[in-house]
Amino acid sequence: MQIDLTGKSVLLGVTGSISAYKACDLARLFVKAGASVHVVMTPSAERFVSSLTFEALTRNAVLTEKSESWASELNHIELGKKCDVFVIAPATANTINKLAQGIADNILTQTALAFKDKILIAPAANTQMLAKKATCNAMTFLQNNDYTMIAPQDKLLACGDVGSGALADPEEIFFEVAKALYRDPFWENRRVIVTGGGTREKIDEVRYISNFSSGKMAKSLSIALYLRGAEVTYISTMDFDGLPSAIAPIAAEDAQDVLEATEASIQKVTTDKGTLKTPYLFMVAAVADFTPKEPKSGKLKKSALGDTWSIALKQTTDVLASIDKSAIKTVGFKAEMDTQEGLNHAIALLDKKEVDAVCYNLLKDAKSFGGNENEITFITKEAQVALGRADKLTLAGKILHESKKLIPEEETND
Repeated sequence: MQIDLTGKSVLLGVTGSISAYKACDLARLFVKAGASVHVVMTPSAERFVSSLTFEALTRNAVLTEKSESWASELNHIELGKKCDVFVIAPATANTINKLAQGIADNILTQTALAFKDKILIAPAANTQMLAKKATCNAMTFLQNNDYTMIAPQDKLLACGDVGSGALADPEEIFFEVAKALYRDPFWENRRVIVTGGGTREKIDEVRYISNFSSGKMAKSLSIALYLRGAEVTYISTMDFDGLPSAIAPIAAEDAQDVLEATEASIQKVTTDKGTLKTPYLFMVAAVADFTPKEPKSGKLKKSALGDTWSIALKQTTDVLASIDKSAIKTVGFKAEMDTQEGLNHAIALLDKKEVDAVCYNLLKDAKSFGGNENEITFITKEAQVALGRADKLTLAGKILHESKKLIPEEETND
């Protein structure tokens, strides 16, 4: 699942931390996403990683004390003007304290002082250096002045101490920078629940009934929402690999798990008065219609079952129909294989399950599941919008664009 940063320009600042080598991985992630990457390094950073390394990775000249030129754009004023976002990773305690005081005594701090757009800081330093009152005050001051702090990790540090101070994973820093670039005021700080994956209805302790749902569409929606600033709760029967840590995961197994987790999450987001924004529910999970009536303990033996095996099933509770949706905007998902009546079935879902919109997906066969692309028609009582075929993350963005229209215009201005 690739986040697209094509057309975006990222300025990467590297300071004199042992973690400087991890900035190479970060630069590579930005380049892979299609961004134009420019690097500025402090003299101390050059003691750990050479500027040539970053030039080879980014195909752009690196701004250093020695390379700065006023005969080109490679200087601390012009370079910042061409970039959409500035991330300093790693940022030493020394640099953090300088930024808070407006001190510009090296090429990186000069560039930061002149930069007018979003700046993100990923600290990397000894635990005691970050815990000092001066550094804590500096970080608080920066956060209160529109800098984004990307929390360091708690682990064994290069100095041998154990504690907070290790640079955040490059993937996590990448997500935070992408979030700054994708920010959407409509979704920002809005609470959203996403359900995903096919439920697994237990037959015995080793067997279950399930379906072919991969959970990829739900995961794509969760990431797309996170990038736009939403507070995402993700309920899924699948794995949570590759998700930003800010997304709250809730693991589920069967239909009852999904029902209980969804009800509890709706209760939480609709009663929490921390925001005035109407919350959303994207019900993407493929919830089983039936479950074994009497699941067995242990493992049933093949020899005891005989040549044929009949399993009594009972209907599961219809999650989407039964939950209270009165205080939440709900988008259901409907997969069909009926080319004649599939669309009508999706339209009927609006009234049958009292949802605000339906994402309709016409499948060919079982092989249609699990792919990286999808094709969706977004249906409301007012319109049917064909979103076309695209990779699932791109499609998730289109779904969110249409979903914004479910809220009255006056609320979008809050």
